[in-house]
Amino acid sequence: MEDREILSLYNARNEAAIRASEEKFGPYCYEIAYRILLSVQDAEEAENDAFLKAWNRIPPDYPLPLLPYFGMLTRQTAIDRRRADTAKKRGGGEYERSLSELEGCVSGERGEMLPDSLALREALGRFLGALPKEKRIIFLRRYFYLSTISEIASDFSIRESKVKMSLLRTREKLREFLIREGLYE
Repeated sequence: MEDREILSLYNARNEAAIRASEEKFGPYCYEIAYRILLSVQDAEEAENDAFLKAWNRIPPDYPLPLLPYFGMLTRQTAIDRRRADTAKKRGGGEYERSLSELEGCVSGERGEMLPDSLALREALGRFLGALPKEKRIIFLRRYFYLSTISEIASDFSIRESKVKMSLLRTREKLREFLIREGLYE
């Protein structure tokens, strides 16, 4: 089913929209949630919660294409679930590793995270849009999809050291960009 057809089902408040979304985007959303939560059950719940959020947000949202929209909802849901989880950490996942790598360019002087503002999101979109395609994909794979360094290297048929260097240089450029934009001290 095409995105516009699924969106029209949501607009008509037809529950078939959720089933169509699960069929088309379920594996993609599950993968995002699993990489953050490291639990099959939690990932499935986060995926279902993301589809429920879509049901509650469409309309007034009219997102096209739907794939990144569902990815964003799933990622937000999984991160919220992980933050709310007060049990012991479940092991060294990529979420913690990737956050620690980004600390230098998305945290303030005292180590607190920069506020998640519309200005920051728009600036990040401009920054990513200006990157060469390979560097942008490597950056997104690491920090949005939480892929490991070895997975990225394997997928691009390059050495892990090249992935690490690309990420380091991109983070440095991001930090400089955020300073120029006035979003980082």
